[in-house]
Amino acid sequence: MGLSCLTDSTAVIVMDASTAINVNATGYAAQILRALPNRIAITEVVMAELAEDRRSGRRDSELIAELQIVGLIEVAPLSESQERHFESLVIGRGVDTLDDGEAATIAYAAETGATALIDERKAKRICDERYPMMRVGCTVDLLAHASVKMSLGVTGLADAVFAALLQARMRVLPHYIDWVIELIGQERARQCLSLPRTARTGNRLIGDAR
Repeated sequence: MGLSCLTDSTAVIVMDASTAINVNATGYAAQILRALPNRIAITEVVMAELAEDRRSGRRDSELIAELQIVGLIEVAPLSESQERHFESLVIGRGVDTLDDGEAATIAYAAETGATALIDERKAKRICDERYPMMRVGCTVDLLAHASVKMSLGVTGLADAVFAALLQARMRVLPHYIDWVIELIGQERARQCLSLPRTARTGNRLIGDAR
């Protein structure tokens, strides 16, 4: 599978809103999801979040609905036991709570054994603290999957990653910075404001993710 952490083809992958937005922004959403061996899900809570974004001109809920119609993604309600996890993640001190979409994604994964795709460091920290056995990845794990690279080809994959960075301001975790820069090239990296400044300027050492 290479660099991606998505090594279990039998596990459901449940996407947070940020992941869904990033995948839509690639311009290759259907091809990416079709290439993956895993079932893909998002929660009804995340769908509601995406629908709210329509007021800002985004069409992510419509795009996800189209993927649902052709069977590439399923929209899942939270069960009663998942709701209890959800409530524990949204109620409390701000430093220890998450937004509804992240909380629903983690709650679903906690009960089903799914792999949660979330891009926020705070959410990952809370997962590590409360659900240390949970498999957690990020959008780039999905894009770096060997089956996605095989489907898109290197050029198509580079275009997809660049589009997600430029159009959705996709977050890239430190261990993926070098991979992203090598894939899209330094010239395009300069345009991607969600990348660290040192990555955009090229003024960094390999492995330096500041």
